[in-house]
Amino acid sequence: MSETPTEQDAASAATINEEVLTDAQEYAAHGEEVIDGSYVTTEGRVFTVTGEDWETIIPPAEGEQERLIVNMGPQHPSTHGVGRFVLDLDGETVTECRAAIGYLHTGIEKNLEFRSWTQGTTFVTRMDYLSPIFNETAYCLGVERLLGITDDVPERATTIRVLMMELNRISSHGVALATGALELGALTPMIWGFRDRNAVLDLFEAITGLRMNHAYIRPGGVAADLPDGADKLIGDAVKKMRVGFKETTDMLVGNGIWVERTQGIGYLDLTGCAALGITGPVLRSTGLPWDLRKEAPYCGYENYEFEVATRDTCDAYGRFLIRLDEMVQSLNIIEQCLDRLKPGPVMVADKRIAWPAQLALGGDGWGNSLEHIREIMGTSMEALIHHFKLVTEGFRVPAGQVYSAVESPRGELGAHVVSDGGTRPYRVHFRDPSFTNLQAVAPMAEGGMLSDLIASIASIDPVFGGVDR
Repeated sequence: MSETPTEQDAASAATINEEVLTDAQEYAAHGEEVIDGSYVTTEGRVFTVTGEDWETIIPPAEGEQERLIVNMGPQHPSTHGVGRFVLDLDGETVTECRAAIGYLHTGIEKNLEFRSWTQGTTFVTRMDYLSPIFNETAYCLGVERLLGITDDVPERATTIRVLMMELNRISSHGVALATGALELGALTPMIWGFRDRNAVLDLFEAITGLRMNHAYIRPGGVAADLPDGADKLIGDAVKKMRVGFKETTDMLVGNGIWVERTQGIGYLDLTGCAALGITGPVLRSTGLPWDLRKEAPYCGYENYEFEVATRDTCDAYGRFLIRLDEMVQSLNIIEQCLDRLKPGPVMVADKRIAWPAQLALGGDGWGNSLEHIREIMGTSMEALIHHFKLVTEGFRVPAGQVYSAVESPRGELGAHVVSDGGTRPYRVHFRDPSFTNLQAVAPMAEGGMLSDLIASIASIDPVFGGVDR
């Protein structure tokens, strides 16, 4: 009588268990490590990886008095957020550095699958919270390509997007310089960096109603036009920031103490950047002028005059100089945007897609203007029905997938947007530069001093909201 399938499975499992046990005993007999959760297959030994690598680190042996295992983070003033770095030290020399992530996980990409395409902007803006405008733009450019309306976005809306992105680049670099200086003991540049950032956030509040997490860039344009007098506010802020930037430059560029702490620190050459997929100021510090605003223009960047800041030092000092230069170039672009602003709409004309942009600033923030509400409620039942469906259900996006990328303050920020033809994204995945650039911490730090690790991390400028999305 033949065995039933259940009996066959049980017999097969018993045989495998015996093989695993024998194999484990053999490993133990030879003094080799037996890892829990591993088993033998016809393809070889299979290991189940569960993370939590802290316990797998071999502790210092007896007599290794200079060897230390240090857990830096996830809450630490020098980790630029909730980052964790497991350090193996020989005295004060870093012999091994491992970055551990996941302490700020929000599930933003998954949440996008349960919201309409327009509502998605309220999620993506919260990833890299220091450059929210770039998150929104990368996402919306992808949605617009799927919709086939890239060329239909009004010129005024595109110019406003460039204006907002360059303002955001200044505020982000301001934080990078401020926190990096603070971590190395320079207090005054920290105050100046946040002063410049605060000037930008004041403009953001006047334009979008919020200082962070704006959801201002929308598929088809922007949420609302610039308020009255915004051009003058921006122009005055640009003049003040030019003076502020010069103060920071005069204090730190060539400063003996600053140079000593940053020059030759965090070295990573072009070969290393290419191998790890590093972009942004870290890549440009190798001398390669790679900037998507020039190499793959979007939002009309090909029509603006600006220079790509580079250095050939491959170190933290060069990245600091690049960010200073980029802030000045951003001011130049902003002034060109103010000259290019022409009266016109800020949302596509197709009412099947266009989120209502007739907004007013009330006591509780931005909202639909009373005149617009009266129009759609009192003059056209069809307009009211359409408004209701657009807000509650959203528009449909043709099936397909695209990758759209922008040059964020930290490097290439790309959005892989997938649609199945519905009113919600099927999948949205971001290539966040902080996540990719974090790979550079180990080659920058290993072999150097513990004190120099802080400068290396600061020169990468990782934002863990973008890492743990």
